[in-house]
Amino acid sequence: MKQIKIADTTLCRENNNFSFKEKIEIARLLENLGTDVIELAQIENKQTDILLARTISSFLNNSILSIAAGKDDESIDFAIEALSAAKKPSIRIELPVSPVGMEYTCHKKAPKMLDWISHAVSKAKDAIDDVEFCMLDATRAEIDFIYDAINAAAQAGAKRITIVDSASFMLPDDFAEFTKDICSKTSLPLAVNCMNASGLAEASAVLAVRKGACAVKTSVDGKAASLETFASIIKDCGDKYSLKTSINFTQLNRTINQIKRITEGDNNKRTVVNVDSDASEIRLDKNDSQDDVISEVKKLGYDLSDEDCSKVYEEFLRVAAKKNVGAQELDAIVASAALQVPPTYKLKKYVINNGNIITASAHIMLERSGEELEGIEIGDGPIDASFITIEKIIGRHFELDDFQIQAVTEGAEAMGSALVKIRSDGKVYSGNGISTDIIGASIRAYLNAVNKIIYEEA
Repeated sequence: MKQIKIADTTLCRENNNFSFKEKIEIARLLENLGTDVIELAQIENKQTDILLARTISSFLNNSILSIAAGKDDESIDFAIEALSAAKKPSIRIELPVSPVGMEYTCHKKAPKMLDWISHAVSKAKDAIDDVEFCMLDATRAEIDFIYDAINAAAQAGAKRITIVDSASFMLPDDFAEFTKDICSKTSLPLAVNCMNASGLAEASAVLAVRKGACAVKTSVDGKAASLETFASIIKDCGDKYSLKTSINFTQLNRTINQIKRITEGDNNKRTVVNVDSDASEIRLDKNDSQDDVISEVKKLGYDLSDEDCSKVYEEFLRVAAKKNVGAQELDAIVASAALQVPPTYKLKKYVINNGNIITASAHIMLERSGEELEGIEIGDGPIDASFITIEKIIGRHFELDDFQIQAVTEGAEAMGSALVKIRSDGKVYSGNGISTDIIGASIRAYLNAVNKIIYEEA
């Protein structure tokens, strides 16, 4: 099987208005999804952009962090500084190779551009081993100059080459042959970046891969090939054509939807899901088997691992003991139970006392590594008492950043959803809990966020 690396360019979108926090969240989602490379644009604001790169570096363990540079020496110096803490750093020397691009973007003729390519790659290589040379507007360049540029970059120490169809200039079959010709002239790994102006980026990328490319640049709602579409093509056709990626297909649709809510600026809007006719007829109760439940989960569009299937069924039994479960409830259960970090602390039981003539108190029992831990505390209301009790059991205080509750379904026995955001070392961690008991949902949401902090620290 041929391993196809995926480099995502979502955070390189021109004129993006992502907040600092949103950029970090997108990077986290891409890392968890299994993206091989996460790309950042050239450093423009030294203070904020370098801080962003260093913050992302603090939690990236598997993905390469790549920053663009090459227009001048300063851009390379900034990239080197920004990548100083990255576990897997890479610098992209991005330069135009078409006559028009060289003339109007860099004000250089071909010979001077070759000299600059050698200089830029060499300068980056002196500080960071992994240097990638990206040929912008390559499909409108003279082929002989492309070969000269590749040789200049290779001799200066470049480890990877990328050809960019900046103007969607070629149809897929022509682009595939173009890729094949370039692959025959270099031993360096070759990536392709196909712009989607014509709607053919994914087709061009797939055909290029079959002709020798070993990496593809993608994005979520950007100009490059769609990450979701390209990954789905490999998932569906990979076995037949001996192609594979590192993408976690189980998390693909959910992660893409999470990123889209950020890229579309709809963070504060409630997501509306159109459930098909089969899914809308879901009716489950406590007597249904795990196979029955997971069969209905698949109708909702989820593709879960065996481990997540077990977690969903365990949560289903807890909810089904109190009420029948329909499509909306099952959707909420999957969101709560699947695709979570391994829980360090598990909720065993809780008792809450509250009233208008007594002070609210919480008695909670947690489990950690088989050991049961108990605590009893009072607070300003049942939720406050519960959170204080958890902190006392764990032995740590967390700053509560936000707390929201809402009904997920309708009726007297509606399921409640609690969202908790807490801070640790300046970072915000969110947790979600689902239950017919809103206090129970809040406790589970708080523990979910705490477990994420402990998991990341470990």
